[in-house]
Amino acid sequence: MRRIGFVLLICLPAMAAVTGTVVNRTTGKPQAGAKVGLYKLVNAFELAEQVKSDEHGSFTVNQNLEGANPFMIRATYEGVSYIHMIPPGSSSTGLTLSVFDSSTEPGGAKIVKHMILFQPTGGQMTVSETFLIDNDGKTAWNDLAHGALHFYLPVASGGKADVHATAPDAGGMGIAADLLTSPAPDVFGVNFPIKPGETRIDLNYTVPYIEGAPYQGKVVSKDENTYLVAPNGVTLAGDKLNDLGPEPRTQAHIYGLEGTAYKIQLTGAPVAVAADTPPADSADASDGAPQVEVAMPHVFGQVGLILGLALGILALGFAMLYRASATDRETNERGRG
Repeated sequence: MRRIGFVLLICLPAMAAVTGTVVNRTTGKPQAGAKVGLYKLVNAFELAEQVKSDEHGSFTVNQNLEGANPFMIRATYEGVSYIHMIPPGSSSTGLTLSVFDSSTEPGGAKIVKHMILFQPTGGQMTVSETFLIDNDGKTAWNDLAHGALHFYLPVASGGKADVHATAPDAGGMGIAADLLTSPAPDVFGVNFPIKPGETRIDLNYTVPYIEGAPYQGKVVSKDENTYLVAPNGVTLAGDKLNDLGPEPRTQAHIYGLEGTAYKIQLTGAPVAVAADTPPADSADASDGAPQVEVAMPHVFGQVGLILGLALGILALGFAMLYRASATDRETNERGRG
């Protein structure tokens, strides 16, 4: 009977339970009561099962993880969700999921880069803004009533803007975020938590455009560095601007903004730069003057993406995240060998 029972046991489908511990990185202790959901990739990620961590922060999700698709674990605590991917073939036991306390105050969060791109075409102009927010603290900034990030939206936009946000644990995949009104006129908030790490928020809106006419804007967020960007072919003029020169690859012209408001005039129209066009700071173009690329902040390596995608989200997707994880796993295995 024992032998028959053993044979029956090994013939059963393998059920690889997902186990682990939720740790609160704010307190440094296991976190009880966090929601832990297992998502399977079918046509999209679909919730397979959800449990809560116990008094020791431990959780168990009894699901079959066989198959060639990745899985996703989402731990939710104090209204903020944290993502953990499980690539096929990797261990699903003994996981450690990190969460943080939430606060309506910024804490260690600050805007380290703010880029505003102006793209006039015909009688309209698309204004695209990117905020890079670095949170080096131990709490998530989550203000559901007013929004964490605030920005100025001119009346001419009709109060409409497309907003996408990319969390530090999302593998580069952005999601749509909601706008929140504020008591201040023409100021809106973004309903998206700012977790520890780097968060990117992209917004786009359209306003009427008359070539050469003054255009005004404000910066209501507390930015460390704000830059105005004009595409190749567009001339931007205004006061209190620090001319940083063209970005080498796209020839977009970049200006540092002094202060919290701007009044500019734009002329011309965007001109595409050929993919094989050598950068302006190449050896053939060098005239002995200091090259702009050396003095520019590292973030402007992304200006090409901004122009090409109009500051759209970097939709790398979870498949790319899986590939990166698989590559890292192979590298670690070779290192151990």
